[in-house]
Amino acid sequence: MKYEIGNRIRKYRELLGLSQKELANRIGVSNSRVSNWEQGINRPDADILAQLCRVLNVSPSELLDVHLSTDTLNEQERKVIQAYREKPELQNAVNILLGIEDKE
Repeated sequence: MKYEIGNRIRKYRELLGLSQKELANRIGVSNSRVSNWEQGINRPDADILAQLCRVLNVSPSELLDVHLSTDTLNEQERKVIQAYREKPELQNAVNILLGIEDKE
């Protein structure tokens, strides 16, 4: 059985311009372990996944290819939502501008 997560690990590693050895060093595993993941020989243990996601700057759902929602947002939309959540003092003004103000 060939594990598919390896292709995604390789993709995100290469997007960051990291070698297998650099990735291995950052997450504290051997270079051969990363190579085996990318070849689909085996897959990372659950306890490594969070660290792997942090280093690769990718969400667990992206790395694992698990999408529980049909609502997919692009990166800009995610940033807007995050900024909206972090600034409650501006939420009312944004709601008015978007025409979604609360009618209580």
